[in-house]
Amino acid sequence: MWLQSYVTQYLKMAAQLCSDTCEAMDLAPSRKLYLKPIARLYIHVSLPEIKVAGVSISNWEVMERIKSMVAPDQFAVLKVVESSLEFIRFEGETDTKALLNKFIMKLNGKFIKLSGFSDPLKVIAIQASVKFPTRHEWEEFFKGREGLSETNPGERPDTIIIKGLPSKWFSEEGSGHRPNEKILISVFERFGKIRSVDIPILDPYRQKMSENSSEFQTFYFGSHLHFDAYIQYTQYQGFASAMAALKEMKLMQASDDSRAACANIQVDFDRTCHLSAKNIRKRHFERQSIIDREKREEERKRKEEEEEERRKEKERQEAERIEAEKLKRIQEEIQRKKERRKAREEKRRQKKEKKRKIEQQRKEKAKQIAERVKEIEEQQALEAKRLLTELLNRVLEVKEQEEEQRNELEKQLKEKKRKLDEENKKKEEERKQKEKMEQQEKELRDKLIKNLKEMEERKEELQRELLRKQLSNRSKLTSVVLKSI
Repeated sequence: MWLQSYVTQYLKMAAQLCSDTCEAMDLAPSRKLYLKPIARLYIHVSLPEIKVAGVSISNWEVMERIKSMVAPDQFAVLKVVESSLEFIRFEGETDTKALLNKFIMKLNGKFIKLSGFSDPLKVIAIQASVKFPTRHEWEEFFKGREGLSETNPGERPDTIIIKGLPSKWFSEEGSGHRPNEKILISVFERFGKIRSVDIPILDPYRQKMSENSSEFQTFYFGSHLHFDAYIQYTQYQGFASAMAALKEMKLMQASDDSRAACANIQVDFDRTCHLSAKNIRKRHFERQSIIDREKREEERKRKEEEEEERRKEKERQEAERIEAEKLKRIQEEIQRKKERRKAREEKRRQKKEKKRKIEQQRKEKAKQIAERVKEIEEQQALEAKRLLTELLNRVLEVKEQEEEQRNELEKQLKEKKRKLDEENKKKEEERKQKEKMEQQEKELRDKLIKNLKEMEERKEELQRELLRKQLSNRSKLTSVVLKSI
């Protein structure tokens, strides 16, 4: 519940645009700050009995109908504050009191007709009363209260508390909307001389002090949009003037472009003696206690951090030692691997060198064999050339012999032919002699052909003999080479 009320108060204090500034009163013209009367009304809408299941009435539709009833004028704010099956309650604000009275006349006693419902919705509009303490209330509060003295500041009606002040309006340019006590004093000093002010959100220890306090207080910690302030006047008259001036008022700031914004603030007299000397000392002691506790906590954390640092340093050194040992083992392993690799490489090099020498020896031996083969081939070529020359000479000799024989045969044939011619002179002798000559000629021809065939056969036999000799010489040469290898 307290969270809901806090949110409601926060929304009420949110700055709103203000279109009509005619009722504004000066507060601090140098800061363009003014006071504007609160024009607030409550609108109560009675709902008819719903007889059909599943049918409901939309709050938004009712709100739109209310807005249309006051048109062309508009609400500055209109929201639902309570809703039930019997009624809907709205809270609205207008820019001026005159407009508020006009809205009440337009709404109060009127009816809203919704589609789907035969019964109209009755509207009641009344001006909302703003809760604000009276002079009688603060006098009764401090009168005869045990432990309080009217002679002590803060223990009498001299301090007001204002909640929901916009931080931006009370801050210097470039301060990040951080409220300034001097600006606050300059604004509210117009009602009387101020003895002291207190802005809780400016104290970094105040939230912790309020958390330790049994009384719940809301100082908008963690939000820089709004702040609360305690203002203590030197004289009672200043306090009374401020309370009278701030009654049923909201804060307004005007801008250079003729625009204005309003912020709802909550004003009350201080019921906690917040700025009394006793509470100031109490807060001082609490603050000092928190500071000392924080110092002790910081010292404890520092020692823990140092201990943690030492532990981490020890762990780091141990890790470095382990890492160094691991690195050393790795390096030793790498060194061993290098040595093994070097040994393998040396072995491979020796093997390669041995292989190279063997290959060189093999090449040299092959070279020698090739040279020997070349010599043998040259010798064979010379021998073949010699044999071929000899064969050719033999062939030439055979041809010469054949030529001589052929010449001789021809000569004999010619001679015989001459003799036959001589013998032809005689008919009988010639015929016989002719037959005899033909017979002889035939025999000689056969003999010549036979001799020619024999010469061809002898020639082929010589060639085969020469080839056999070459093959025999080559086989002997190969056997000699193999024996030398």
